[in-house]
Amino acid sequence: MSTFEERKAGFLAIELDGAGYENLATAVLAAESAGFHAATFKDTPEAGRANALQRAAFAGPVTRTIAVVPEVDTVYTEPFHVSTQLASLDYVSGGRAGWIATAAESPEAAAAVGRSFVQGEALAQEAAASIEVGRRLWDSWEEDAVIRDVATGRYIDVDKLHYADFETPADFAGTGYSVKGPSIIPRPLQGQLPVLAAASLVGEGLVPADAVDAVLVSAPTPELLAAEIRDVRARLGASVAVVAELDVVLDSRGQAADSRPVQLQENGLARFVGSAAGLTELLDALLQEADGVRLHPAVLDVELEELSRLVLPALRRRGSLKAPVQDGTFRELLGLASAENRYSTTAAAALAAGK
Repeated sequence: MSTFEERKAGFLAIELDGAGYENLATAVLAAESAGFHAATFKDTPEAGRANALQRAAFAGPVTRTIAVVPEVDTVYTEPFHVSTQLASLDYVSGGRAGWIATAAESPEAAAAVGRSFVQGEALAQEAAASIEVGRRLWDSWEEDAVIRDVATGRYIDVDKLHYADFETPADFAGTGYSVKGPSIIPRPLQGQLPVLAAASLVGEGLVPADAVDAVLVSAPTPELLAAEIRDVRARLGASVAVVAELDVVLDSRGQAADSRPVQLQENGLARFVGSAAGLTELLDALLQEADGVRLHPAVLDVELEELSRLVLPALRRRGSLKAPVQDGTFRELLGLASAENRYSTTAAAALAAGK
């Protein structure tokens, strides 16, 4: 066990899938008040329900410290629209937005948009292409492109806008496409939103490790999580942050966790069932291996109450958690440097070479 001085402080995220519009503001504010660093939003299509990005956009303006990170599909959504919607999310959240890029096999989603079903290795190709489009479009406006020059009647400096000029590679398994650009939204406040993806989707022959900023790591049991985190670090390198995934069922309101009548989905994630003290010990150990942990509460209101009252305070006392920063960015939370703009950097290099 590390000494207090040697401890590595990490962050905690919480999945707010159980919160609908009617109680979303209450839930995200409770998570922020508890000291969670990020709130994530699962994109489970249901009739009459707002999607993950819409719920994150609703949560962003009412919060000050917690990052808002929706899941957004990369296979059956238009990359141009995803990029601009995420840029808008970064503005309404004050630079606290992120993107969990998903690529699930879904015949239902394919049928809904009238395109062929994508599966296997082609999923990673779709994800890699969508992420690359998003990143190019976020860079397509230089930071000082908006000039608001009243004298000349110009709102933007057109020389500071750039074409994305993306085309899917020749070996692309799906239907090929191109994106010209530039974006219809100015560059996000963070420059580049942090992009997360499942570790199983990232690596050689899949989504390139340098295309993402963090990976979500899962294992069959809590006992195997630490080893899986170490394996992922060895495979992907130290430049990618690692976030462990954990289902949580806690003793609560006089009921033992294993006797509570909760319905849990079989999602392949490690599951902790037990006391707040036991979870504190597990998270303390995991945060010495991972950069962060995302918790999936069995019943949002119930688990959040115990997490807020018992678990997070105990972890803070141990020095295991980073301090939330008011009006900070998600990039800062992940320890990422300021995002360079590929187009302005290239233009500056070309100008310097011509002198």
